[in-house]
Amino acid sequence: MNIYDSLRTVLQEDRILREELLRNYTYTKLGGKADFIVKPQTYQEVANIVKVAKKEKIPLTLLGNGSNLIVKDGGIRGVVMLLSELQKMEVNGTKLTIQSGAAIIEASRYALEHQLTGLEFACGIPGTVGGALFMNAGAYGGEIRDVLSQTIVVTQNGDIITRQASELNLDYRYSNIAEKGDIVLEATFELKHGNYHDIKAIMDDLTFKRESKQPLEYPSCGSVFKRPPGYFAGKLIQDSDLQGKSIGGAEVSTKHAGFIVNKNNATASEYISLIEHVQKTVKEKYNVHLEREVRIIGEDE
Repeated sequence: MNIYDSLRTVLQEDRILREELLRNYTYTKLGGKADFIVKPQTYQEVANIVKVAKKEKIPLTLLGNGSNLIVKDGGIRGVVMLLSELQKMEVNGTKLTIQSGAAIIEASRYALEHQLTGLEFACGIPGTVGGALFMNAGAYGGEIRDVLSQTIVVTQNGDIITRQASELNLDYRYSNIAEKGDIVLEATFELKHGNYHDIKAIMDDLTFKRESKQPLEYPSCGSVFKRPPGYFAGKLIQDSDLQGKSIGGAEVSTKHAGFIVNKNNATASEYISLIEHVQKTVKEKYNVHLEREVRIIGEDE
């Protein structure tokens, strides 16, 4: 049985796409073609896709909203799964449960609507709820582990289970979700009652800071590097005279040195080459290794 026929056993035909350019699904606007893209609408469909992929030995790649990754120019073989159909949100007291395909920004706004405080830090993070758990996303002094209660996942065997936050080993820009092979379906956050106007004031302030400091006018993967102990990545890059440095259409942002932007139809190989050049230069000048925060997936062209 070929891949398409295998997928048809668990998913409707209109939610199976062939030979789609992944640059249309990433914030960087980079990436070659995926053999197949699937868009499940239920938890059971996600589990069924995992089971089929395992049984038929089909490579399966999970793509959130493409905000913190680079897809190489050769694209991705096998099946790419998008969870963009999983968007449901609900509140029960101070517990906020959000499906993994929803944007974490929208989750913070939903918390605001229900006068719940604790997710304000996420009001400018450009990723999904699933992606936020995957990397323990954070900003402005807050991070997912501060508020996460539990999550429902699909395991690599296709089982739907609940994991407590303590089981994820959440650390700075890290969780064990990738190592376990889990796929996040939903997250429950434990928040606190607050005042709408106070919460909104914090979110407005953080949004202003983000928009004034970050190069949002160009496609990018967000912050490229993790914060090295005792330093700030952006400051090291700036002090290395790398702002404005470009390779092809990729450029180290002149607005924020911690960002690399797709300024002029860059290829993924140009973008990656610039990342490596920044790492090499900072290492030579300051003997500090800049560890990537952004993930790089796919194949070379």
